Amino acid sequence: MEQFLTFGIVGLSTAAIYAVIGSGLVLTYTTTGVFNFAHGAAGMLSAFTYWQFTVGWGWPVPVALAVVLLVLAPAFGLFVERVILRPVQALGEAERLVMTVALLSGLIGVARWIWDPNVPRPLPVFFADRAPFHIGPVAVTWHQALTMAVAVAVAVGLRILLYRTRAGAEMRATVDDRALVGLTGADPVRANKVAWILGTQLAAIGGILIAPTVQLDAAQLSLLIVSAYTAAVFGRLRSVPLTFIGAVVIGCTESFLTGYLPQNDYLPGLRLAAPALLLFLALLAFPHRRLRGRDRRLAPVPIPTVRGTLVFAAATIAFGVVLASVLGEADLITYGAIFSLGVVALSYVPLAGYAGQISLCQLSMAGIGAVVWAHFGVHGQLWALGAAIGVSAVAGALIALPALRLSGVYLALGTAAFAVVLDRWIFSLPAFHVLGVKVALFDQGSVEVAGPRLFGLHLDSGTDLMVFAAVCLALASLGVAALRRGRFGRRLIALRDSEAAYATLGGNLLTAKVLVFALASGIAGLGGALYGMQQRSVTAEQFSLISGLPIFLVAVIGGLGAVGNGLFTGTALVGPTNALVTVASSLQNPVALLPALAGMGLGHNPDGIASRFRRQWEPVARDRIALTALICWLATAWLLRLGDLISGWTFLWGALAVAVALRLWAAARQTRTQARTRPSAEPEIPVEWWGVRRAWRSEDGEVLARGVTAS
Repeated sequence: MEQFLTFGIVGLSTAAIYAVIGSGLVLTYTTTGVFNFAHGAAGMLSAFTYWQFTVGWGWPVPVALAVVLLVLAPAFGLFVERVILRPVQALGEAERLVMTVALLSGLIGVARWIWDPNVPRPLPVFFADRAPFHIGPVAVTWHQALTMAVAVAVAVGLRILLYRTRAGAEMRATVDDRALVGLTGADPVRANKVAWILGTQLAAIGGILIAPTVQLDAAQLSLLIVSAYTAAVFGRLRSVPLTFIGAVVIGCTESFLTGYLPQNDYLPGLRLAAPALLLFLALLAFPHRRLRGRDRRLAPVPIPTVRGTLVFAAATIAFGVVLASVLGEADLITYGAIFSLGVVALSYVPLAGYAGQISLCQLSMAGIGAVVWAHFGVHGQLWALGAAIGVSAVAGALIALPALRLSGVYLALGTAAFAVVLDRWIFSLPAFHVLGVKVALFDQGSVEVAGPRLFGLHLDSGTDLMVFAAVCLALASLGVAALRRGRFGRRLIALRDSEAAYATLGGNLLTAKVLVFALASGIAGLGGALYGMQQRSVTAEQFSLISGLPIFLVAVIGGLGAVGNGLFTGTALVGPTNALVTVASSLQNPVALLPALAGMGLGHNPDGIASRFRRQWEPVARDRIALTALICWLATAWLLRLGDLISGWTFLWGALAVAVALRLWAAARQTRTQARTRPSAEPEIPVEWWGVRRAWRSEDGEVLARGVTAS
């Protein structure tokens, strides 16, 4: 009984921290409509800053707390509201989700840049010099008592603020109708500022309270937010009391699992994955109208032409052949990921671009594909590649089941929970047997991955594997383009536009979602297998949720509806980052922030930039002289590089310089041609200004009459 009570006290103290952090999530969501994925990262950054002040610089604890909670946390909350989220306030929920995911990734990168993750940073608990007091047979530390007292104070304070003050009423009303709140004399912007300040302060309090009891690690502290997510979902993202009940359930579950879970090699990860499992179950058990995506900004998805898709596929293979022939063996391993990770990124196009289903576990699906290929393709059997795709597709189909109940940001929560379960438990399992069949994953370490055998040849060198990956990316892009042109692709677009209308017109939601999730996961599994081949060995950490965030961000930036997004994401993610680090190794930490910074800039170009690049380079493709000159120059430079007459960097920068110059020249030629063919073109004048800004014409009356009749 004493042991039970001891673990209960530990669970309640942990639950108090989850309740404080979860209350901040509820506050920001209830008042701003933004679910902040970076909420835990804000608490993590506050904990690191508090450590720096107290342990690193020796500041007094009261001074450090005052600076962090009353100065830095409010300033950070104001910065996030003003600079990052206000520009995308008018956009859809998916765009705001991407911004907070980018912020999460960026804050982890900043923390790892400032504080070396290889250096331990223990943080003492509060009142460490005081002896614990006893409640019956159970000893309670003053840190635990302080934690529970703070949680109670936060609960009471938030309840009074939200339901007993005018400021709280303004904050709750702002999320429903900002314009109507403004008409009543309230200030929606001020309400959002207050919400972000308080939410960030609560995250900071939770981070500082929990940091002494766990390892001060950027990723680990940021992912503690999964427990707070679960508590907030228990409260249906609007009830602080229910959030506290959820926190108690999570905290006590973790504590009792620590004390009573049987000691063997298979169950320790279950305790770490328990919050994610509870989050997954809570999302299914507590359906609510607020748990569904409320507003979406739907962009048209272009239909790729057959000719354009074939040209793109050929260009992808040519790009792979050129890279494979000019790079050294070490660089082939580094830059070969352009095509394998490009395949993983391509999986977002049918799933998120066509069907509108947000997933944060595509890299986890790639991990499944890599594991299956590693164990079944030991001798390069090509059928094992099909097995990797098939097993990943089955795992994706399982994810589709909760997708029937959830959408938008809440589907993202469910897929993130699935990724965390794989990270913390499934991928860490040792080998086991099922019905006499041995099942091995990463074997609690790394697994060796062999290259495939194709037409009697063993593709094992970096050159062979890069070309093979480029061909696979080209074929997968052709398949995704054919999907968009086909009947199922049109059904997916209809599903994205309106699930209710899709079902009303006879569409089967279960079938459509299972198929698209399975398809996307199969593509990701193919990418994972290719990535493992190129890396020669893989570990579970390479397929974690945190590792997958940059791929998701760059894919969204590129434009989820573009078939070329796979190649764009792989190139943008692998090429510039590794090239900059090669030039100056000191740039490794700043370069790691580039995907997050690009994601935060999504508000300036929410439709993606892959299509923008296509429009910019279209004049070159249409100009025969410019296209011929570009091909001839690239072929000449390639031959010079093969003959070691020029270096790889000379080839790269020379190709870029000539390509940009030809693009500008072709665009100027196109502009001059259009000016000659339409010399008398007039600027378009709105109909209400006919007869004012230009002379009235005899045909104008007929045009207006037809317009009125049609309307």
